[in-house]
Amino acid sequence: MRICHFVSTFPPYQGGMGNTCYYQAQKLIDLGYEITVFAPDYKKGRLKTENQKLKVVYLKPLLKYGNTAFVPQIVKYLKKFEIVHLHWPFIGGAEMVLFWFWLQKILCRFNLFQKNLRKSVLIVQYQMDLVGRGILRLIFDTYQLLFLPLMVKIVNKIIVSSFDYTQNSRLKKYLQKYPDKFVEIPLGVDIEKFYPREKNQDLIKKYNLKPEDKIILFVGGLDKAHYFKGLDKLLQAVAVLRLKISDLRLLIIGEGDLRPSYEKLAQDLGIGVNVIFAGRVSDNDLSDHYNLADFVVLPSIDKSEAFGLVLLEAMACAKPIITSNLPGPRILVRENVNGLLVKAGDVNDLVLKIKFLLENKNLAKERGINGRKLVEEKYSWSVICQKLERLYQNL
Repeated sequence: MRICHFVSTFPPYQGGMGNTCYYQAQKLIDLGYEITVFAPDYKKGRLKTENQKLKVVYLKPLLKYGNTAFVPQIVKYLKKFEIVHLHWPFIGGAEMVLFWFWLQKILCRFNLFQKNLRKSVLIVQYQMDLVGRGILRLIFDTYQLLFLPLMVKIVNKIIVSSFDYTQNSRLKKYLQKYPDKFVEIPLGVDIEKFYPREKNQDLIKKYNLKPEDKIILFVGGLDKAHYFKGLDKLLQAVAVLRLKISDLRLLIIGEGDLRPSYEKLAQDLGIGVNVIFAGRVSDNDLSDHYNLADFVVLPSIDKSEAFGLVLLEAMACAKPIITSNLPGPRILVRENVNGLLVKAGDVNDLVLKIKFLLENKNLAKERGINGRKLVEEKYSWSVICQKLERLYQNL
């Protein structure tokens, strides 16, 4: 079975959508499938992988802006595959895929579809709503008004990471109207790569950490595309907490064009010495960084955050998590079991929840262990991709 994945971003760009596609492709190859990934070439580096069976085709955009890339040449590849797996949103690429499948339906209806062409199956993995701010919000609203109804009509199946998010997203009315088109398959984590281990002494020296330091970890893109991660709220919370907890350190992993503004905010808040901007960290070193932390915080502010892959990575490393009570991410938190929920955008609530975990170290450790058990049972990529394989075969 020949399968292709179309995705708007792909590693080494650090983002949940691309990482999801990458791990799905790797695990499906392990299961014996032939996988080709198509992604725009943003000239920001290309993936280097030891898996020689993973084929990645980088498409040169005719136009690009941020993570939007117009790649009409996608169409010429579609006829080669039995299953087309499109990661949504993909502005500049998804429309071409939809056009091809719409044309395929028309040709089949009038018996004009060439017999030597393979009739493909289209799966859309709905990663998140497009939200945005300012003029982008208007553009995104218009885009979704035009293309979401067409996508739902044409697609064979829509994968969602949680029905919780779907019932609170732009897909809500379509879920109610076409429930059979939807299937829930969560995101996953590589539990052999992310696991509990001793603190890396080289990293402790690198970041000048002390044994008594209490370390909060944030992992996320620091570019405009990831404005919704809520890092500014976390910095404000640290500014309040450090007045009483002098040995508090916030370790920030991520890179992007907003980094200078976050660095300035940290200085303006008087917490420059408490905050470490680690920049981009390689996948091989990421697990070691999780294991430096006491816990991980993802304080996202709106429903652009549909799941929170970093939360699974933290749980796999046996770290308790704090995240916003938003549709999607909240399904990963079991109160009094593996983490805490905070009101989105509420700095005071964030301060209280962080303070609670800092003051209850044994309880925090127990919740971290519970998180590890949870990902082993439900969220390892091996488990998730078996569900994906069953979906492919049924279609």
